[in-house]
Amino acid sequence: MSEKTVTTEQAASTEHETGGISIGHVGLYATLIGLVGFYLLPIESGLVTSIKTPTALQETFPFLPPLSASGVTVEKWQVAFEYLAPGMVNSVLFTIPSTILCAILGSMAAYGLTLVNWRGQIAVLALFIAGIFVPYQAVIVPLFQFWSQYMQLSARLSFLWGLPLLERHHATILELIITHTAYGVPIVTLLFRSQYKTMSGEMIEAARLDGASVWRVYRRIVLPLSIPMFAVVFIFQFTQIWNEFLFSLTIIGSVNNPAASATLILSGLGQSLEGTDYPLRMAGAFITALPTLLVYVLFADKFAEGVQT
Repeated sequence: MSEKTVTTEQAASTEHETGGISIGHVGLYATLIGLVGFYLLPIESGLVTSIKTPTALQETFPFLPPLSASGVTVEKWQVAFEYLAPGMVNSVLFTIPSTILCAILGSMAAYGLTLVNWRGQIAVLALFIAGIFVPYQAVIVPLFQFWSQYMQLSARLSFLWGLPLLERHHATILELIITHTAYGVPIVTLLFRSQYKTMSGEMIEAARLDGASVWRVYRRIVLPLSIPMFAVVFIFQFTQIWNEFLFSLTIIGSVNNPAASATLILSGLGQSLEGTDYPLRMAGAFITALPTLLVYVLFADKFAEGVQT
């Protein structure tokens, strides 16, 4: 390459640079900052709205803070927490067991459908795949009739309601646990199966040649290697079940029910004859979202590891 050519390329490069940073980098950073602002603006607007007094809410735009200190209040957060506290407890009572059961049953089903050979395996796998595509709306009426007319757990388990810490509305929570578990197992099975298909077949076969049973192979080899995927499934299912509304509305039915979930209570929070109390509703929305945020923080490392597998 001649000296003239090198000088020309250096001059062209210098023309497209400002202060040592190229125009391409400036455009990239500007785009990233714009995307961050685009996605964070709704969160910022919600937080600002939740601390505004009714007067400040009318005087300012949703994304702007109150004009004075007198327009700031945390009363809505206190009221929202008082309303949502029983529902948060109920949501925890059915979300955590449902998530754990989905993970355990899905892992065992995926193991049996992937690393164990038996007749009819493909047909059973097809049923699991079909279960993923059954919409919630298609099962609302049968689900309501099943629990309210046929099972009636509250009456069948009446001998338990005299025990300490057990109340009649816990039957409704048990119904939600079973429903969410049944609906979540198919997708969880597919998630675990995607990981088990990448496991070394030679390692599994060597364990079998050494005399390990099907259960022992799962417990000693497959299960320890599944920890990252368990984190992925836990985050995914916890978020889905915690935020789910349709099953809660169908099975629980009313905000006044002692078994009402957080999302069901949130749906009517801040509504009155005078209109909608947006600061109260925003505060309730953020309080309801805190458990899912906490789960993401606690399992973030394992989640990233599981996604990569």
